[in-house]
Amino acid sequence: MSEAEPDAAWIAAALTAARPQVLAALLRVFRDLDTAEEAFQEACLRALRTWPRTGPPRTVAAWLILVGRNAALDGRRRLARLTPLPPEEALSDRDDAEAPLAEHLDDASYRDDILRLLFICCHPDLPETQQVALALRIVSGLSTARIARAFLVTDTAMEQRITRAKARIARSEVPYETPGPAERAARLAAVSAMLYLVFNAGYSAGTGSERAELCDEAIRLARLLLRLFGSDAEVMGLLALMLLQHARSPARFDAEGAIVLLDDQDRALWRASMIAEGLALVDKAMRHRAPGPYQIQAAIAALHARAARPAETDWAGIAALYAALERLQPSPVVSLNRAVAVGKVGGAEAGLALVEPLGDRLDGYFHFHGLRGAFLMQLGRRAEAREAMGRAIALAGTPAEAAHIRMQLDRLSEGMKENL
Repeated sequence: MSEAEPDAAWIAAALTAARPQVLAALLRVFRDLDTAEEAFQEACLRALRTWPRTGPPRTVAAWLILVGRNAALDGRRRLARLTPLPPEEALSDRDDAEAPLAEHLDDASYRDDILRLLFICCHPDLPETQQVALALRIVSGLSTARIARAFLVTDTAMEQRITRAKARIARSEVPYETPGPAERAARLAAVSAMLYLVFNAGYSAGTGSERAELCDEAIRLARLLLRLFGSDAEVMGLLALMLLQHARSPARFDAEGAIVLLDDQDRALWRASMIAEGLALVDKAMRHRAPGPYQIQAAIAALHARAARPAETDWAGIAALYAALERLQPSPVVSLNRAVAVGKVGGAEAGLALVEPLGDRLDGYFHFHGLRGAFLMQLGRRAEAREAMGRAIALAGTPAEAAHIRMQLDRLSEGMKENL
């Protein structure tokens, strides 16, 4: 590919990479999500028409901001019948106006612009389902139809979800001024939580599901966040956690789509380069000596990743890390995960002792009944184990989860027959 003739793949990648920065700047100018999105789309259309003929601009983001802003302003002028639309070549000029605009793209204001865009998508007035949908539509640029397929709803239902989210944001009068240090920290925490929601929406999906692509998108956005806040240890931890978890994806399901437990996974299928990057980020984050929830979860994932064989897993270290996470961010789900590690170290009875008190809070949680059933099975309490696993099947979120529990029940039934 010559510099003067970028191919379609290069243009598509450049537009995707520039989208958050350009949309953020256009949102600051027009203070309206729909206007900013339409301006960006118009700029992209002009790029697709212009760049193959004239070559790529010196600074992609600056060109798109300039052209998108001009297109939106001209649209407003046409509606107001103030001035006619200028010729195409005037709007697509890259020479004079682009250079001064490009000089400001690395300023802190642009970092705040992108953070504001991400924060608007995870506004606290929005339910989590709308936060994730809006982020995938506005920041990632996924089509409504693709988002709908990922979340197993109709296109119309997803369009309504996104429209309601935009309307709620418009009514909330979100401030567009540069946030102060305290507000910036709060926004960063909210954005991190939203990105991890996107990741988990994909990670919880079965093999071959379109939802699994959401993991890659969450990682891409987490990389963007780390570029903006390169010294923030929790952002490092968030990206490391995603990388280390996603690295195991090729081994998490078998050819029939059934779940493969961690101890049974073929570790040769784990993505080595992704693990190496995640481990490096964990080590770098820990040097800041400011541990947070994402760092601790990433450290747990790192202990799994460093074990060449299941028998080499440092379960005592994992149990200690879960205990630290439990103190920092108390949660019955964290306690349930600690019970897994304690059961590996101290046996099924020790693990079950931690699981049982969680019943009131986790009675509707698939993994609670599955883990309780597994411990009961190990202790030979087969009737109780069968009841717990039956409850887990009823609560399973995916066919793969239900199939996995049915397999455990089949094993339990075989064991019962042998004892008759």
